[in-house]
Amino acid sequence: MKMNPKQRRGFTLVELLVVIVIIAALAGLTAPMVIRQRKKADQTEATNNARQIGIALFEFENSYGSFPDQTTAETVRTNTETQLSLGTANSNDYFRQLIAAEVCQSEAMFYAKTAFTKKPDNVFSTSNKALEKGEVGFGYIMDTNKAFSTAGNPARPIVAAPLAFPFSSGQFDTDVYDFKAVVLRIDNSVQSLSVLKSTKLAQLGGGKNLLQTGDDTVWGTGVTPTMVNPDPKS
Repeated sequence: MKMNPKQRRGFTLVELLVVIVIIAALAGLTAPMVIRQRKKADQTEATNNARQIGIALFEFENSYGSFPDQTTAETVRTNTETQLSLGTANSNDYFRQLIAAEVCQSEAMFYAKTAFTKKPDNVFSTSNKALEKGEVGFGYIMDTNKAFSTAGNPARPIVAAPLAFPFSSGQFDTDVYDFKAVVLRIDNSVQSLSVLKSTKLAQLGGGKNLLQTGDDTVWGTGVTPTMVNPDPKS
């Protein structure tokens, strides 16, 4: 049976507009959910990488007596005859000691998605390629220029992300992980801390922020916790 050509019709302009409106509405409803899931996945990746850094720090301390600092850099350089740059300018420099000491075999664990990072290329055979600019997303917490160790309070934070960029006094980016900070403690546990919108500071509880000192804090007195920032990508 042949269809009468007069019976054939396409969508009217009104019908097309209705379809477009429906599609736009659905997209508007699902987009925030997709963004939240993406941020959660990025946070989970940073959490897993922080734990790997913790394991490497423990192994490093077993060999060198503390976490990486200027003193251990000299020892690592002597013991390994490494050609890698073991400076003290940023967290890339300190974490590079873990590669030189061969307690880790990958750059991937040092990555955390931030506004200043890029995916590591896993090339670290030369001094200018090992943990180059942008391949480290974590800040490294020290007592001024001296490293902490497991001899201290196990609840003390040692590694954290995502820091706000441009860097400013231990402030965190509130957008990357949706007002959350990923913090590795000395006991190798990883916490997800809330970040205040007003100050961009991570909260440890009891109204104390991450680097706040005093008798009723994880730092106590007599130490000066300092966030050593990563070397950002150009």
